[in-house]
Amino acid sequence: MGNSSCCLRSRSSSGEDKSYNNDGQYIRTNQVEYINQVFPRDETSTNFLPHISEREVTEGYEEDPSTNPTARPTFMERSKSEMKLKDNRRSCYMLDALAAGGHHPGVLPRSLRKSSSCSTIYIDDSTVSQPHLKNTIKCISLAIYYHISNRKNRGHERLMEIFEERLHPIFRDPIPPEQMTRDPDHRNIYRFVRNLFSSAQLTAECAIITLVYIERLLNYAEMDLCPSNWRRVVLGSIMLASKVWDDQAVWNVDYCQILRDTNVDDMNELERRFLECLDFNIEVPSSVYAKYYFDLRTLALANDLQLPIQPLYKERAQRLEALSRVFEDRIQTSSLPKRARSAEHLVLEHPAVLS
Repeated sequence: MGNSSCCLRSRSSSGEDKSYNNDGQYIRTNQVEYINQVFPRDETSTNFLPHISEREVTEGYEEDPSTNPTARPTFMERSKSEMKLKDNRRSCYMLDALAAGGHHPGVLPRSLRKSSSCSTIYIDDSTVSQPHLKNTIKCISLAIYYHISNRKNRGHERLMEIFEERLHPIFRDPIPPEQMTRDPDHRNIYRFVRNLFSSAQLTAECAIITLVYIERLLNYAEMDLCPSNWRRVVLGSIMLASKVWDDQAVWNVDYCQILRDTNVDDMNELERRFLECLDFNIEVPSSVYAKYYFDLRTLALANDLQLPIQPLYKERAQRLEALSRVFEDRIQTSSLPKRARSAEHLVLEHPAVLS
């Protein structure tokens, strides 16, 4: 038994087309060379396999952002140059607006943002536990776009056969060859991701887990995200994240109803190979999840993706006060000494009144 994996790299020189050989090292089709590697698998009983929490920490753990909460996410590193350029443009825009005196309509208001004051507080509905769905999908699409557009091995991408759309298409209509080499627009990525999330009725938390799995795949499998494989990588990550996060997971056959040109066998094989590339490590700590959430908010602000904010009204303020009072009483009660209480340390438990 062996675990066979297939990678590919583009070739600049033309040659003869060779057929696939099960015992051979490669096939060559349309100037693309597929390198087959076989990794031996020990035939041991599953009773002796270590638990995922008992596995040895790999050397690249400290550098892996999907497992280490202190490491910066890869999409933030890839978008650093773009964010600096936009900051410079924004500063020049504001200087031009100030030099114009703000008399031109539509110039100065674009650089202004609503800020809270003593009389009015503006808050949004996006929290770590319940992120804003539409804004989160937009941020995920931008992160995927930066992975593709700012990839390091441009022209010499490290790819895997199972994720190649040229070999495993998900649409019946043939994709033009130039589209397989041209970087997709972030709007196309957003439409593809939004279609999957809206059709499968997935949550915003699942979108954050999807990005974590994408970066973990790129790190573990040592591959690159490029125009020819980003759809299948995103699809496999969404399938896995929906099953790990949601209690009522979407089956693979449901994705075949969304993408009608696919089949169940292909979805099953994609999911199996995705798990093998992740070394079956699907755990996402809460600290890693929170890190990705706040970095996505930073990415949204850098790209002018404003969250819908509303003034804090009296009814909502009372609701927040009632909820926070319950947790405050619990913290104060747990921190008190267990000896006899005095009058000054007496804490009264207030019930949460939600009207």
